Amino acid sequence: MFTRLVEGFYRRVRADDVLAPMYPADDFEGAKMRLRMFLVQYWGGPTTYSEVRGHPSLRRRHLPFRVDAAARDRWLTHMRAALDDLDLAPEIERPLWDYLRRAAFAMQNSEEDR
Repeated sequence: MFTRLVEGFYRRVRADDVLAPMYPADDFEGAKMRLRMFLVQYWGGPTTYSEVRGHPSLRRRHLPFRVDAAARDRWLTHMRAALDDLDLAPEIERPLWDYLRRAAFAMQNSEEDR
């Protein structure tokens, strides 16, 4: 499930004029791997993310990037579409979407839109 979610999300991000520039063009595969490992760990899977990357510290890891409301909303738009592609049962989809929304708002580090 997480592999498909991440693939669908990054397929959209690659074509996004706001989000794509935040990623090194040659590291989309790395970004996909990191997000997938993080989600698997967060939702109770193996702790591979922490073993490889250390504590998630998501907000700190995103500080080098200007994440304003526009970027946050783009992220949510692409993640929502990727989640919809999975056609999950509501009891799985709802808590996952709730978490993703909270995480997106937590990553916002700029009040000024572009």
